[in-house]
Amino acid sequence: MALFDRFWKGSRARADEGAGAPAGFFPLYESSRPDDDDDDDDLPRPRVSGTPSYDEWDAKLGLVDEALAATEKKRLRWWQRDYWRARSKLWWTGRGLLATFVTLALLIAWLTVTAPLSKSLEPIAPPQVTLLASDGTPIARQGAIVEAPVKIKDLPPHVAQAFIAIEDRRFYSHWGIDPRGIARAAWTGYGGGSTITQQLAKFTFLTPEQSITRKAREALIALWLEGWLTKDEILERYLSNAYFGDNQYGLRAASLHYFYRQPEKLRPEQAAMLAGLLQAPSRFAPTKHYDKAKARMELVVQSMVEEGYLTAAEAKALPDPRIDVRTRDDNLPTGTYFADWALPLAREGMEAGYSKQVLTTTLDSRLQALASRIVARAPLGGAQVALVAMRRNGEVVAMVGGRDYAKSPFNRATQARRQPGSTFKTFVYLTALQEGWGPDDTIPNTPITQGSYRPKNAREQYSPQITLEDAFASSSNVAAVRLFQAVGSDKVIATARRLGISAPMTEGDPSLALGTSSMTLMELTAAYAGIAANEYPVEPHAFPRGDRGFWEWMTTRTSSMSSGDHEELEEMLRAAINRGTGRGASLPIANYGKTGTTQDYRDALFVGYAGDLVVGVWIGKDDNTPLAGVTGGSLPARIWRDFMLSALKIEAAPAPAADDTPDPEGPVQPLDVLEGGEIPLGQDGTSLRVDENGVSLRQDGVPVEVRVDGGGVVVQPAPAPTPPP
Repeated sequence: MALFDRFWKGSRARADEGAGAPAGFFPLYESSRPDDDDDDDDLPRPRVSGTPSYDEWDAKLGLVDEALAATEKKRLRWWQRDYWRARSKLWWTGRGLLATFVTLALLIAWLTVTAPLSKSLEPIAPPQVTLLASDGTPIARQGAIVEAPVKIKDLPPHVAQAFIAIEDRRFYSHWGIDPRGIARAAWTGYGGGSTITQQLAKFTFLTPEQSITRKAREALIALWLEGWLTKDEILERYLSNAYFGDNQYGLRAASLHYFYRQPEKLRPEQAAMLAGLLQAPSRFAPTKHYDKAKARMELVVQSMVEEGYLTAAEAKALPDPRIDVRTRDDNLPTGTYFADWALPLAREGMEAGYSKQVLTTTLDSRLQALASRIVARAPLGGAQVALVAMRRNGEVVAMVGGRDYAKSPFNRATQARRQPGSTFKTFVYLTALQEGWGPDDTIPNTPITQGSYRPKNAREQYSPQITLEDAFASSSNVAAVRLFQAVGSDKVIATARRLGISAPMTEGDPSLALGTSSMTLMELTAAYAGIAANEYPVEPHAFPRGDRGFWEWMTTRTSSMSSGDHEELEEMLRAAINRGTGRGASLPIANYGKTGTTQDYRDALFVGYAGDLVVGVWIGKDDNTPLAGVTGGSLPARIWRDFMLSALKIEAAPAPAADDTPDPEGPVQPLDVLEGGEIPLGQDGTSLRVDENGVSLRQDGVPVEVRVDGGGVVVQPAPAPTPPP
């Protein structure tokens, strides 16, 4: 047989090489195989019906051509059914194990990133932070009451037993998910469907949303925690982070709050009451609902008896726990305009932990109280107000974000984006100075009659030419627009950006010269602080910063203007406040500032600086309706002046206001442009009007006459003007 196989294979090889076999040697084989020497290779020769084919002979004799088989196999593609049918069971088993390993590796990597074990050691709520003024005066306190974590080995056995009995009876025997516990919860209606491990996963890593996806992630993370932590570690992290009501997070905080004792000394009835709070902390809080808390405690005690942690006699002998909430220093407000702005900045740099924080801020308690008193006595009518005071280096020392924080915590100093009006012109004139213009250079002050944008001056006051200093002091709109177009909108925008203005600004829009780009009062005031310091941008900050080190000085990018440009700009700012639209803010010391009034008197602003203080004042309505003729040079300028006089100790501080004013709330929408109109003198409708006809006094819009006689000051309607002949 071996000789036959060799002869057969040799003949096959010679045939493939072209030598061929003796004629008629294998008649049936030759009649059925293709002729390699013919041109028509793909056409088989006729063969006798019923005789075996080439492949059939090979199969019968076990002589399968491996090269041909490989070629045939290559012809199959992965999407063809035969491609997969040809795979052996061993191949499928290997590939299945490999896929399982890859999936497991990806799952572990995902859990490592999204559910790091270290996160379960962190408190789930930010711990309490107390803010102090720069002189150490407490000003606000916010955050949850969180105390140090607990250790299971240090707690009495009945403490952990109370929580296990009511929350997860099979805690020490399951792997994070307990089907029996879920079934029992559904049947009895209590006891909790989620295990302690699942609850830890939920409030540590996940949101409280109710969805199948969230429950699946909760179960997956629970298995992850069970695989890497011991049961006692899981229970410790659970007890140290759970919410117990009354803003108390963790067993230690709750034990001190409700019973004024450390958890290591809790009695069984006290532990049972605390364990009962977890299902609904606010509803069962014993400080507000003692009867509900006691009923829930009795259910916990019953569960402890069923689990063998207590005997029936011991349970019956347990007394009702006595609540012992000690008086704490809770007089500090939990929120103020300044605290709401400062706390998020503080928490950005905090490391996660259980310890309370006490932080000293830049707020000056004297200046803050002064700002509050001055704003409270201002005749605002139905308007809102905001005030920001900062040092030239950006330290915020006072902030008022509205008339009444309790009624409206919306901070109009840091959150409201309103148009700055003519206070933006400072950036236009600074750009002109840097481009070679001077305060004594002139520009047309005539009406703009060409183009689609045709702003007007307040009270229609024009002149053929006007110097830049006079145009700035009188807040000429047409001069500002012409100057804006002369120096180029791109350069003005670049100047504003260097000073820290981040508001959207469109190149080529001439209305930008008059302050149509919305921004916050804080942002605008910080830009003026940069002008005052001649180093910008200035970043407003709520916490003291030390002197910059060499590396910080090298890597911090700041800009400044030339001393000549700075002197000329301050010359114009002095002109605006001393003899221009800001005369109402003038001080008996060197002072600099600019007024701003938006279209239809929707916003009125004054921003300026004197001494080491830079202060911005805004007045407007939340619903963006017009003010009663209030301009930047009227009430905002007077508020600015009153604050500066007392802040710089030029004049005694005002007494607290006796009355309270309403606090309208509504959407904040910006708008802008003109200046001028009536100056309100009080809340009785009296106003002073300055126009081309001189000075007139009005009451509720009606001209009045004031005279002094023997009976005192008399206010009466002004006589009607005599008609011309």
